[in-house]
Amino acid sequence: MVEAYADVNGIKICYRSQGKGFPLILLHGFGSKKESFMAQIPELSKHFKIIAVDMRGAGKSSRPNYHYTMEMFADDIKGLIDFLRIKKTHLLGLSFGGMVAQNFILKYPSYVSKLILINTMLKIPENFDPEPYIQTRIKGLEFRKQDPVKAFWQSTQFGFYQKFRHKMRANTKEKFYGLWSVEDLINYYTTDPPTPQDIRNIAYSFKTYNTSNRLHEINHETLLLTASHDILVPKERMFEIHTILPNSIIKVIDKAGHESPKSKAPELNRSIIEFLTS
Repeated sequence: MVEAYADVNGIKICYRSQGKGFPLILLHGFGSKKESFMAQIPELSKHFKIIAVDMRGAGKSSRPNYHYTMEMFADDIKGLIDFLRIKKTHLLGLSFGGMVAQNFILKYPSYVSKLILINTMLKIPENFDPEPYIQTRIKGLEFRKQDPVKAFWQSTQFGFYQKFRHKMRANTKEKFYGLWSVEDLINYYTTDPPTPQDIRNIAYSFKTYNTSNRLHEINHETLLLTASHDILVPKERMFEIHTILPNSIIKVIDKAGHESPKSKAPELNRSIIEFLTS
């Protein structure tokens, strides 16, 4: 996998590319980074040219200190596409990345072939106050610094199905599906983590997010993947999207939480490949 940087909108965007063929851009979740797709890239890169992106404020990309907007994130992806001289791409967004993907395709529809949204939503409540959310996330960062292992296991309560968590605890060195281990995830969470500043700047983009009135404009073939036991983004939020998107299909990943791309990697990867190659 090749890691490189693109000068985009006055900042540097870090990305990694792997594989050959039609491009597929991967957009990560809130407080995450491109390596969150560790369970997707090895398999998907056998079929597509994968471009995993650190969005602004994340990973190895620039982290300018001001409040971001959804339009900024969308424009960054457009800048990266232009930098890479891509005429058309598939687009996959996970959680927060799915929100960015919706904004991108509404603003730049001609650049997208097929769309995949995983465990995401179409709007944030209009009266949303980002400050309580920001303080909760910052406390989580502080706990992660004090005791990264304990903080990791606490976070798994919200990301993984209970029975799968038991399997993870049974052997922290086991490579699930030959792709990742608990030790890999702990290392991932403690490398290039977000700062309180990043959390604040990204969280304020929620105030500019609501695609509910325009979602019907997206006519692209869209695959919606939702997890049966997602606590963070209940599957009902994804069915709301399915109701509005005219050309969408939805699949529920059973016995999985918000981290379904990792815990159910083979099933999820297979669904993605079948959808994009059909």
